[in-house]
Amino acid sequence: MRKFSIVSLLALLTSNAHAAGGFTWLTQVGKATGLEETLHHAGIHHYEHMPALLIVLLGLVFTGFFYRAKTKNIDAAVVPDKGITFRNVIELYGSFIYTQTRAVLGEKDAPKYYRFVATMFIVIFIANMIGFIPGFLPPTESINTTLALGVFSFLYFNIKGCKELGTVNYLKHFAGPLWYMAILIFPIEIISTCIRPLSLGLRLYGNMYGDHMVLGTFSSLAPLLVPIVFMLLGTLVSFIQAYVFVMLSMVYVSLATAHHDHGDHAHH
Repeated sequence: MRKFSIVSLLALLTSNAHAAGGFTWLTQVGKATGLEETLHHAGIHHYEHMPALLIVLLGLVFTGFFYRAKTKNIDAAVVPDKGITFRNVIELYGSFIYTQTRAVLGEKDAPKYYRFVATMFIVIFIANMIGFIPGFLPPTESINTTLALGVFSFLYFNIKGCKELGTVNYLKHFAGPLWYMAILIFPIEIISTCIRPLSLGLRLYGNMYGDHMVLGTFSSLAPLLVPIVFMLLGTLVSFIQAYVFVMLSMVYVSLATAHHDHGDHAHH
């Protein structure tokens, strides 16, 4: 009986979140205050994803402070907890992300870029998942959010490239190894690099928007049964899209910070 109640509750939450015909807390506030038309004309509906994103960010900041409080002394930081606890879950996540970072960037560079990777992954994943809560639109269902994430990744790996290689040497690597081919290679490499934030943002937006549409469509057909299956698939999609985003970002960081000996290439 208890299992049935949990399943029914999950189905109800998913159905309400994805098939309620545009239900959000912001629209409900507008209706309750009589400002629905005013908010609509002001274009507020274009920014309904922002409260959810703010909640995600504040929630993660609070989680970080809470974890630091639990490990503020040496004994608490060294001695692990028993069983499945808040601290163990956080450290399991940290271990997973560090392993992925080390696999792509190597043992030497993993500590330098670990915080960026861990932050990007958890923000995207939770932003994807918050859509399961009634009244919240997933921030990653807005192209504004996904493009902003893509631009952030773009700025990060370019800044790290300039810092690691020096601005002049970083720009040189866009010219390729052969100086007499630079006039052709340089603009191609610049365009290819500038497209990266667009491809990151559109890939994330397209997959999350498609997942939302599929879930909403099938939820209307069988609101108490189908959402369970698609909620599991949605969770998998949310994880995969966050994983793909950070993996590509790490590859871009690796390419931007790789040391190239242009003199040797040119000589050969």
